[in-house]
Amino acid sequence: ELVATVAISMAQCTRVFARAVQHGSAALTTCSWPARSTRLWRIAPPRSLPGSVANYATMQLGKTLAARPCRGAGQDVVYGARALSDSGIKHPNIGRFSSNLEEQFIDSFGEPFVTFRVMDEHGGVLDPSLEPDVSREEAQRMYTTMIELNVMDSILYEAQRQGRLSFYMTNYGEEATHIGSASVLTNDDVIFGQYREAGVLLWRGFSIQQCTDQCVGNTSSSDKGRMMPVHYGSRALNFHTISSPLATQLPQAAGAAYALKMQGRDACVVCYFGDGAASEGDFHGALNFAATLECPVIFFCRNNGYAISTPIREQYRGDGIAARGVSYNMKTARCDGNDTWAVQHVMKKAREIAVRDKVPVLIEAMTYRGGHHSTSDDASRYRGTDEVNTWNQSNNPMARMRLFMEKKSWWNQQMETDARAAARALVLKALEAAEDKPWLPVEGLFEDVYNAVPKHLQEQHTSLVEHLSEFGEHYPILEKYAKSQ
Repeated sequence: ELVATVAISMAQCTRVFARAVQHGSAALTTCSWPARSTRLWRIAPPRSLPGSVANYATMQLGKTLAARPCRGAGQDVVYGARALSDSGIKHPNIGRFSSNLEEQFIDSFGEPFVTFRVMDEHGGVLDPSLEPDVSREEAQRMYTTMIELNVMDSILYEAQRQGRLSFYMTNYGEEATHIGSASVLTNDDVIFGQYREAGVLLWRGFSIQQCTDQCVGNTSSSDKGRMMPVHYGSRALNFHTISSPLATQLPQAAGAAYALKMQGRDACVVCYFGDGAASEGDFHGALNFAATLECPVIFFCRNNGYAISTPIREQYRGDGIAARGVSYNMKTARCDGNDTWAVQHVMKKAREIAVRDKVPVLIEAMTYRGGHHSTSDDASRYRGTDEVNTWNQSNNPMARMRLFMEKKSWWNQQMETDARAAARALVLKALEAAEDKPWLPVEGLFEDVYNAVPKHLQEQHTSLVEHLSEFGEHYPILEKYAKSQ
């Protein structure tokens, strides 16, 4: 048997293989694989290899067909001069060769990822060199935005329980991931959210009124009430509208980042998602596209411990989500997601890498979902109150941020009371105003999709009108709509 290696195109490879088959059996050798344009073939003729095969390959490739016998079982295989070896052409995933079987069948990358942290649980900065470069006014704005988000969550959650909203999702426990990351982005950076990043929008300028308009579903909402609550979006703020299907934003973000790169823009894409979304196939497709196309996108994973009711111990094995970034040869970091300043430091560095080098970055922020997954969920069915209370008391992101500010005399109890009272008044006023605004008429369901309404939608509209004229009394929502006009 002979092992021959040639650097050729697929078409040329096929021709060489076909000629070899004419003279004997030929198959891919077990020690070969495609390495870009390289193919390694084992050609085993019945008696001897006709010179015409070697001559044909030499003629086609303009290369010398080097061949050496394979060694016996248990010995290193000796390849041709152009074959994959320690001194020749290598497969991109071969670091070195070894005959030591004990080095195989690894199940980890060594030590687990270290989680980056700036503050301790009491708001103290652990390393003076990491002291946040932030003014009193900016720190107060960051914390006040957290308070507004927290109060809005409380009021709108209760509004859903009262039947005033159809659905809602809170952000309890994850406020630091929002504000810490958003604080170092520019308005030119493009955001793809999941459904628990309302704080990112608030920081970028989305108002409480816009939030309540969207959740109520009136005509002032950018989606005109045709989306589920908390599915925010803003063209002006470069925030793509949230969609319900899990993980769809990940490959979209990779594509948008590639577009930014082709346009030569000094910006990046930031894609937020949860640990549950990382179990979807879209996650892997997105990271592979971003890595191979070198897209300036930051994949920001909020690892809050649960995918609805499924805890992370049942979701995956291995060292969390961060280890997957390394598998795609992607710059990866893990930070304390309940530490506002740790998130800010990591996001600032990640954006610098993505924009400067035009490459993707993965961040895994370790946090905790303090509330139910949504108003459709009852978290008490799969986790105890002791677990939730422990997190809230020992590692609450808002408490740590407040303690940090109090140490600097930037915040006190009176300011806390005033800020929460102001936020409550703001949210209640916005909610009442949103409920007083008109809803989109039924005809609006068929608008804003096509420039000219096609025939099939016209037929559906006619059918809907006829149905409602006959059975309208069975749709109480129509009465509410009529009162809003």
